[in-house]
Amino acid sequence: MKRWHKAALGTLAVLALATASAWTFRTDLALALVRWRSAQPIAANRPVPWQQGPAEASQSPAERPPNIVFILFDDLGMNDLSTFGGGVAGGRIKTPNIDKLAAEGAIFTQAYAGNATCSPSRAQLMTGRYATRTGFEFTPTPAGFPRIVPMVWNQMHPGRPPILTNAQAEASAPPFEAQGLPPEEVTVAEVLKARGYHTVHIGKWHLGNAPEFLPKAQGFDESLNMDGLLHLPEDHPDAVNARIDFDPIDRFLWASANYATSYNGGEKFAPGGYLADYWTDESLKVIEANRNRAFFLYLAQWGVHSPLQATKADYDAVGDIGPHRLRVYAAMLRALDRSVGRIMAKLAAEGLAENTLVVISSDNGAPGYVGLDGLNAPFRGGKGSFFEGGIRVPLFARWPAAIAPGSKLALPVGQVDLMPTFAAVAGAPLPQGLAIDGRSLLATLTGKGAQPRADAPLFWSSGYYKAVRSGDWKLQVNGKQGKAWLYNLAADPTEQRNLAASEPAKRAELQALIAAHERGRKPPLYASTFDTPVSIDRTLAEPYREGDEYIYWPN
Repeated sequence: MKRWHKAALGTLAVLALATASAWTFRTDLALALVRWRSAQPIAANRPVPWQQGPAEASQSPAERPPNIVFILFDDLGMNDLSTFGGGVAGGRIKTPNIDKLAAEGAIFTQAYAGNATCSPSRAQLMTGRYATRTGFEFTPTPAGFPRIVPMVWNQMHPGRPPILTNAQAEASAPPFEAQGLPPEEVTVAEVLKARGYHTVHIGKWHLGNAPEFLPKAQGFDESLNMDGLLHLPEDHPDAVNARIDFDPIDRFLWASANYATSYNGGEKFAPGGYLADYWTDESLKVIEANRNRAFFLYLAQWGVHSPLQATKADYDAVGDIGPHRLRVYAAMLRALDRSVGRIMAKLAAEGLAENTLVVISSDNGAPGYVGLDGLNAPFRGGKGSFFEGGIRVPLFARWPAAIAPGSKLALPVGQVDLMPTFAAVAGAPLPQGLAIDGRSLLATLTGKGAQPRADAPLFWSSGYYKAVRSGDWKLQVNGKQGKAWLYNLAADPTEQRNLAASEPAKRAELQALIAAHERGRKPPLYASTFDTPVSIDRTLAEPYREGDEYIYWPN
């Protein structure tokens, strides 16, 4: 054999070996690329120059329009709070500050998120409008996510239904920064600002990162925005981390994560501690700075969303529970509960508690991909499904000047109702010439006047997957799977008996409501790029069994 033949064969062998190695380690290589692309300079922590309100009040707190503090948790399950008699780790982990707030005000026992994933829910609560009007239907995902997460999923979980990708949709999608709530939409911050409120956002936004989409351009006077995904630096001496190696989303988040914030869209800098505590520290400063004028504070916590990270102090305080990720999750919840207690104490110290409306909720149910069972108990499903576990959320409202303590309200309500409710509380008119889908809950909260939500259905939509609740009946339809689920929630609140086949007239009635709701809708702002199978009755830590109930979720 000639020398050049041997060299060529050797080169081919090396190329074949390199190709085989690249294929074998394709997940690690892809995530390494994500890590490299996500690296960016982050400045050191700095004080936030919060605007200072009047040094003296021209009116007493009782004479001014009520302050409004809206605290939104992320991926919190209904069973995470001991308010409902449950709690993490079989009830071992209590949420006393949240429980106290709920007991001192109103608890909506049938409250719903705007969607089963975060961004569409946030768009609804900001605008009071369904995605059929705004087009904001899918959660923005960063570059690489629609390709890498399915690749990792399908490699790691070959026995499960696969994640399906839409390469054409991904190629035509706008950049992640430009996947935002259209500037022409009118937000609750704009409505309240026109009424004279000082409006402040702290925490997660996820409604677009380009300047025209950021909170400062959407009605907020000030914004301390989350610009990374970490609750603490991964190698911080006080951080306790829990990686979820079986979850491709978690692996992507860790690879792309930074620890960063920014004020009013400026330079990114490091937060001043564990996010839940840091954002609470800054919230207290905002309350103090604005104690002499009406303000709206939107505190959008990142907890208990993965990546799962807690402080060592909270990790030690929750005790020896397992598995490790459950203990970290419980410790994160403890930090959120502490945050609520500190905010309530500050309002009291400033003499503002009596005439401040404080509302607490979550953007959707807890996800199955974190591998923790019972977070949404007793409901089926979780994040990424329209079963009750995906969209039933806590909703508490405390306002001593107007809401009787110990109120329990069974009326089905949605986060789409929050914007008109806040406007009504503030005495602010709704935008003229703009259809608002939500209904004010002020009369329901105070027990005064008619209840316009009582006869209005609630709708959810994510591409081909849609749902409606009308009275006690709820219908889900999934066009991709050609399936329907119909439940009478009064008789079957945990959705065990699908009546879609046995109640054709009721199914047709609710299907007609969905069709009417979709008629003339605004198309999604951008197409769905992948379809994820979401298990209804098992977490991702549990093996998939043939015949398990699942839905496909487009995003």
